[in-house]
Amino acid sequence: MDGKKKYTQKQQQLSRFAKAMSHPARIAILDFLSKMDTCYFGDVCEELPISKATVSQHLKELKEAGLIQGEIQTPKVKYCINRENWMLARALFAEFFFKELPEKKDSCCK
Repeated sequence: MDGKKKYTQKQQQLSRFAKAMSHPARIAILDFLSKMDTCYFGDVCEELPISKATVSQHLKELKEAGLIQGEIQTPKVKYCINRENWMLARALFAEFFFKELPEKKDSCCK
């Protein structure tokens, strides 16, 4: 072993999901898609106050992170939540945020 410390696979995956969700437009897209089975690109564009090109970039980021998936149905593209990765993200965030914290002291800096 080279002696370098490494991030765990869970830490890396959680970070990737968090990065993909780090913009309010992406949260809005995920919220919209989570309420339906599938929808088309144009449907997503109608929901957001941004240009189609910007929506496309946000969809690309979410797709690369594995949170959504797309399917081309010429001439349209259909999107939906990637259910397997959605459940993984849900579990990773829950595990991260619901862990027990050490007992509170008067100050964390002393």
